[in-house]
Amino acid sequence: MDGVLADMDGALLAHAKTLFGEAAAAKISTESPDEAEAAAPVESLNVSARQEVRLWRHVQSIENFWETLEEIESGAIARLATIAEERRWEVVFLTKRPGTAGLTAQRQSQRWLESKGFALPSLYVVQGSRGRIASALDLEIVVDDRAENCLDVVVDSQAKAMLVWRDDEKNLPTAARRLGIGIVKSVHECLDILTKVDAPASDQSGLMSRVRRALGMKQPVESA
Repeated sequence: MDGVLADMDGALLAHAKTLFGEAAAAKISTESPDEAEAAAPVESLNVSARQEVRLWRHVQSIENFWETLEEIESGAIARLATIAEERRWEVVFLTKRPGTAGLTAQRQSQRWLESKGFALPSLYVVQGSRGRIASALDLEIVVDDRAENCLDVVVDSQAKAMLVWRDDEKNLPTAARRLGIGIVKSVHECLDILTKVDAPASDQSGLMSRVRRALGMKQPVESA
């Protein structure tokens, strides 16, 4: 959800500036400090560890905070909904969002998706390895904006991982391509590829092979 579809970074930045002023600019976690797993930094926020805790407490006190976020790519969710309906895709949304005042994080997230054009979304608030979750839910493709989550997917499941990487490619983790993680620059590009690999009956090759071809990736060498 966050970083792929929803602009949590922008919302945190706005609230940090409200609390601490325009000088708030150098690294803040994208998750609640109560979360057990390490988080990547958002758009530079100059805050101390104490200010970071204060920011998250402030955010968690806002009623239905998760419904206030903006969509990163305008129309991407509505487009996903349309394609999923046409192609009969089963879409599952995953998020690690902590609770806030108001409705549960799950219900807020569902209402947010509905407001952006995706009716009746199936959504789970999860912790732990994305790969194990993908394996448990028997997912075929997982789309994420975190390289470590994509790594979990390729290591702990049979699913294909696609990394939405909007940063400069020179900052891309070197292991991403080596491990067969698909790299896209946007959700719209990701949907273009997934629509392409959702091939008609004339193409009976496996899903993973079609994804690799669409991304221009080499096929793995099969052992004898």
